[in-house]
Amino acid sequence: MKKKKVQRKKSGEITDDNGKRWKYIAFSEAFILLVLLAFAWHYRAGIRYYLSTLGKARGTAHKEAKYDIRNVEIMSSHSDKIFGLDISQYQGDINWIEVNTINDQFPIDFIFVRATMGESKVDDRFDDNWKAVATRANLSGAYHYFRPNENSVKQAKNFIKTVKLESGDLPPVLDIEELPKHQSMDSLKVGLKRWLDEVESHYRVKPILYSGDKYYTDFLQKEFSNYILWIANYNFWVEDLKDHWNFWQFSEKGTVRGIKGNVDLNIFNGTIEELEEITIPFKN
Repeated sequence: MKKKKVQRKKSGEITDDNGKRWKYIAFSEAFILLVLLAFAWHYRAGIRYYLSTLGKARGTAHKEAKYDIRNVEIMSSHSDKIFGLDISQYQGDINWIEVNTINDQFPIDFIFVRATMGESKVDDRFDDNWKAVATRANLSGAYHYFRPNENSVKQAKNFIKTVKLESGDLPPVLDIEELPKHQSMDSLKVGLKRWLDEVESHYRVKPILYSGDKYYTDFLQKEFSNYILWIANYNFWVEDLKDHWNFWQFSEKGTVRGIKGNVDLNIFNGTIEELEEITIPFKN
């Protein structure tokens, strides 16, 4: 067998292809280690929380630990803001006495409750949740899930009939996430405006508009930018609110003692005093 020629430097060091390969591997491992160290430092608050919960009973399993790590990090970096939840029948039977903090650390200052969907549907747990939420959060509000292919005025009347808002409550919320199947986007926008106008006329306060970040940017921004905006964006790498986001729903996989499974988490882009300023005013 023909032997491979090996070049030698004057010092005697072997500089064949294997040497170059091992240098490349060493460089790659060092780079990966630096990336991991940078990640660990950046998410140190979340990782510290996760490690502190190992071996302890929690409301949810550790299968989704990456979400806990991100959620804690987001809230830790926005300690000048306030946090809240939004709930519906999908959270099941909530042990409200235990609902006080997110990840056993961050106080819950506001909670939105799903009330109605479409022309005639009412959330199965709205009555129970609405009565209970007033005892567990500083501020509470209700939202309507808009169904694009149903009459918008009937949807508004369904919400009005179901939800009795009082002074000090948060404004009503219109949740629009679906694209229309049997009408144009222009027609949908007319329907959304009718719902908003009908509800504003009844409660004497301008509603909040909820939607996904892309949905809002693609379809709603031009006509509805003058509303208080509640934007959903769960992108793992998005770590801050945009200037026009009044509320940011940053996670759909939150951990709250008293709630089995996941729950949506939100940040209000301001202080509790600033949030109180947008509530339904007290009558003189």
